[in-house]
Amino acid sequence: MNKTLLLSLCLLYFTISPAKRSFGQPPIQQPVEAIQLFNGHNLDGWYTFLQNSGKNNDPKDVFTVNNGMIRISGEEWGSITTLDEYKNYRLVTEFKWGEKTFEPRINKARDCGILLHSQGEDGGSGGIWMRSIECQIIEGGTGDVIVVGDSSSNFSVTATVASQKQDNSFVFQQGGKKETINSGRINWLKRDPEWKDTLGFRGKHDVEKPVGEWNTLECVVDGDRLTIYLNGELVNGTTNVKPQKGRIQIQSEAAEIFFRRVELTPLSPHK
Repeated sequence: MNKTLLLSLCLLYFTISPAKRSFGQPPIQQPVEAIQLFNGHNLDGWYTFLQNSGKNNDPKDVFTVNNGMIRISGEEWGSITTLDEYKNYRLVTEFKWGEKTFEPRINKARDCGILLHSQGEDGGSGGIWMRSIECQIIEGGTGDVIVVGDSSSNFSVTATVASQKQDNSFVFQQGGKKETINSGRINWLKRDPEWKDTLGFRGKHDVEKPVGEWNTLECVVDGDRLTIYLNGELVNGTTNVKPQKGRIQIQSEAAEIFFRRVELTPLSPHK
């Protein structure tokens, strides 16, 4: 084969195969129609990562699918992670807590979280999760926004917050003073100031339903904005979010939890 023909074939290959040019990087998707991230039968489209056993190695069946639900036992720390990256979407999940908890949080508030805009290496944060922006799921604190980053401006959010902090964390308040963080959290709008890390905690104004009942959690990602709704109520909102795209992780964090819906839909005008 002469050099001219070889060069022409190479150019043609890279022209018609844009996915190959990513050299192992995941494709970035922006929904134009509903995307069912959970198909009700298995974890196709996800991979598992556990702190003690790594990628796609789950000897204790921390992550299983039965009766149209994802069960995350919480017995080991880690996550399921989407194969693809996403941007500009409305993520709708339906979850409920199970009864089981594990050390070191056996008597502490049931804990989980959805990690958005996840980037970098698996285990890049604490050897467990990718660096990301977290929508917290925890008894009494579902809807908190946590920066799971590297303490640099590469991972940060800005929010309007109340004048007083709760345990050194800002609290979301519409019309409040703008603050930017690159670590720590923005507590949700009505988080109980008397919150305690105890099993079964319930705040005076909690929007989350009791253990065993289904909740709907929505994360609206619109460019550099992240807005969170719990059971139809606005609970948190941030702007200047960095980064603005990435994989999605769902944590295993010492508490049993079930998901029956994990869906991406295109952004709608009212969101």
